[in-house]
Amino acid sequence: MTGTSPVRPVSRRGLLTGGALAVGGAVTGGAAAAMTRTGGSARSDVVAADTTPVAAVGGLIEPFHGTRQAGVATEPQAYASFVALTLRGHTDRAAMGRMLRLLTDDAARLTQGQPALADTEAELGLLPARLTVTFGFGPGLYSAAGVDDRRPVSVTELPSFRIDRLQPAWCGGDLLLQICADDAITVAHAQRVLIKDSRPFATVRWAQQGFRRSPGVEPGGHTQRNLFGQLDGTANPRPGAPMDTALWVPDGPAWLRDSTTLVVRRISMNLETWDLLGRPDREIAVGRRLDTGAPLTGTAERDEPDFAATGPDGLTIIPDFSHLTRAHVTDDRLKILRRPYNYDGAPTAEGHADSGLIFTSYQADIARQYLPIQRRLAERDLLNEWTTPIGSAVFAIPPGCQPGGWVGEQVLG
Repeated sequence: MTGTSPVRPVSRRGLLTGGALAVGGAVTGGAAAAMTRTGGSARSDVVAADTTPVAAVGGLIEPFHGTRQAGVATEPQAYASFVALTLRGHTDRAAMGRMLRLLTDDAARLTQGQPALADTEAELGLLPARLTVTFGFGPGLYSAAGVDDRRPVSVTELPSFRIDRLQPAWCGGDLLLQICADDAITVAHAQRVLIKDSRPFATVRWAQQGFRRSPGVEPGGHTQRNLFGQLDGTANPRPGAPMDTALWVPDGPAWLRDSTTLVVRRISMNLETWDLLGRPDREIAVGRRLDTGAPLTGTAERDEPDFAATGPDGLTIIPDFSHLTRAHVTDDRLKILRRPYNYDGAPTAEGHADSGLIFTSYQADIARQYLPIQRRLAERDLLNEWTTPIGSAVFAIPPGCQPGGWVGEQVLG
């Protein structure tokens, strides 16, 4: 965003009762305009906006408005929080509209480096650090709103897989808030604002915080690593037409066009037993070299694997049970976009790690794209020896909105 829009005064009551949205302008020019109100007078001593330049990372802005929601094809940020909400019993379709008007306004302001209306920690809303807020609708939201006919067919509870050990504390949800930024405080503040404003309408079902490598830590162009040391996301669809085809619904009614779907799986990693493996055994399980990410039959990360190649012993170099073999898809239209985050909780009293992966995949159609891959993985992926899915949820990611609109208006309007 290169300019600012005039700010029209809008009360919080106006948003809750369906009033028009007022979305202010972006932070521009490398400095944040920061002021707090104390005792009726403006103070500028908290953030010296006119003399202190905003750090390069802190001042970066991702657009909020558009036909598609940000936070999907967006270059992944370093920190993420996934918050699933359960709608209160009295939250009907009209109330959902009021809630989403309010949350959309909060997100539109915060992503552009502006505090939300009535923000009690306004200073924390001034550095967006590429903040994105993405809204997801679970199956229960469509039912509660009486619009099941607008729910994408594949947005339903996933079938059970034999490898699952799902815990209710990490499953399901009516509304998802995906909050990502390159600064952990920015994520925490946005999460607090959005949860506070959702309280009259919903309760928190679960929240998962994750992390990736931060900007500048490693030269650009490198695929992220999970806590096994494995490059994660090498096989994502290529940017441009292949990614667009794999991700977005191209046509149909307004509530479906330019939407996508999201699978969230919480996967516990047994790092202690993984540590017992030698490097060759780890690479056989993955099907790739851990240093470069190259398939065992290649030399570079994105070399095409040769699954027929055999070694001196006559066995295939990339085993049929390797993760690469089971997850491999050649048709870009059937690929999924992996956008995973690591998690690392407090160790147990015995010192065992509580670590793993918040696996997220985006695809135009879960049934056609995600499920065939997951069935193959559940059937014979050797990595199942060291990983356990403990959480699972599915959400539709509805189209984006234009200034003055709100996310979900095509579905609930």
